[in-house]
Amino acid sequence: MKTPDLTDPRIRRRWIAVLAAVAAVLVLAGVGVYGLITGPPTPAGTDSGSTGPGPAATTPTVPAPTATPRLPVVAGSDDPETFARNVATALFAWDTASGFMPQDYTSVLLADGDPTGAEQAGLASDIATYLPTREAWAKLRQYATTQHLTIDAQFVPKAWDTAVAQAQPGQLPAGMTAYTIEGTRHRTGLWNNEPVASEHPVTFTMFIVCGPTYDTCHLLRLSQLDNPLR
Repeated sequence: MKTPDLTDPRIRRRWIAVLAAVAAVLVLAGVGVYGLITGPPTPAGTDSGSTGPGPAATTPTVPAPTATPRLPVVAGSDDPETFARNVATALFAWDTASGFMPQDYTSVLLADGDPTGAEQAGLASDIATYLPTREAWAKLRQYATTQHLTIDAQFVPKAWDTAVAQAQPGQLPAGMTAYTIEGTRHRTGLWNNEPVASEHPVTFTMFIVCGPTYDTCHLLRLSQLDNPLR
């Protein structure tokens, strides 16, 4: 390949133009991914002191679902490890274009919550911190944002073993355990009608109870996102 003569002013100007175009494409790509998470920026010139209209905003076209939308399901299991994976998958699976709202996805997990009801209010509060707020959901819906989780690691944290060893008799129900999940949250959507995607590592701990207390496992509580037991 022949090396361009950058001492020639005409060639140098062409290379500068090419590099500027590449930089612009990279900036736009970055803005697209950022917008998938946060929504569009507030248009300039729309404050109360503005005398003219702000720039026109283009709203992405959200495609109509091609299949009947369905909520995720937590597949029941009497195996703690299997149940924990099923919960983790359902916890991060949502689609803003489905017509469902965050509380609908919350109900999926609450259906497999504490049968006694003692931990249901706390669990509902835990789940809410994993889902977008209604306001954020409305913005993400403009971009047909969907989310799912891939699990990279799953283990019983040593801190849980310590807690069990220090617990008083009868303090913890038989069959209660904890699993820490390490994975990657994937989001996809549309920005200016072009597909965009983002990935973010996540980690958390769930507390579940299985046999012999119950015939099948149930979800009790969730740790703060990205603040798991180790």
